[in-house]
Amino acid sequence: MSLRRLHHTQPDSFAFTAANKKWAKGQIAKFPKGRQASAIIPLLWRAQEQDGWLSKPAIEAVADMLGMDYIRALEVATFYFMFQLQPVGSVAHVQVCGTLSCMICGAEDLIGVCKDKIAPNPHEISEDGKFSWEEVECLGACTNAPMAQIGKDFYEDLTVESFTGILDEFADGKVPTPGPQNGRYAAEPLSGLTTLQDMNSGKYDHNTSASFALQYGDTVKRIQGDEVPILKTRKKSAKSKVN
Repeated sequence: MSLRRLHHTQPDSFAFTAANKKWAKGQIAKFPKGRQASAIIPLLWRAQEQDGWLSKPAIEAVADMLGMDYIRALEVATFYFMFQLQPVGSVAHVQVCGTLSCMICGAEDLIGVCKDKIAPNPHEISEDGKFSWEEVECLGACTNAPMAQIGKDFYEDLTVESFTGILDEFADGKVPTPGPQNGRYAAEPLSGLTTLQDMNSGKYDHNTSASFALQYGDTVKRIQGDEVPILKTRKKSAKSKVN
């Protein structure tokens, strides 16, 4: 396991937005008195969603909310690789899966695209400040290798051409359609379904995950806490309908 340290440049302070602070208090309230520290991971995650990365002031602010020693919060933040301990691109941080299936199917080519279009090394920010990238361990979409996670979404069945196009769309302020990029609906055989063929009705344009992403619209934006909660009505989509 590689050594993880806090970034050498840190902001002076951190504060949750009013809406995120209210959300955080709701998470803390889920746990019995004296067990508030159990909310450490969701609160750190929301701090990262707000700022894009997890700074030392953010970690300490969460520790203060939970009545934890700073070192305990630092132990959690530095242990889990899902927490970004350095600044990331203002638009998107790209995580390319580099484990077995993806590597066999072309992950190294995708990493080459990141080096050419974003920065030569992982965790470096592009010259325009919009992007950063890293290679990560298995993201669990092996059937759709190679793939990358950008924001909250998986972009699967990638080629150099399709991956380059996705990054270009993000750079232009668009959010590309996530999911398989080769016309596949989900993770069925490329040659088509051989079982459960009654489900191959074309009822929906996209699988459920991609449909939700399209309905929400922007899945890479910073979370301020005033977004539409997941259990409330989402905006309608002409192409994607989920019952």
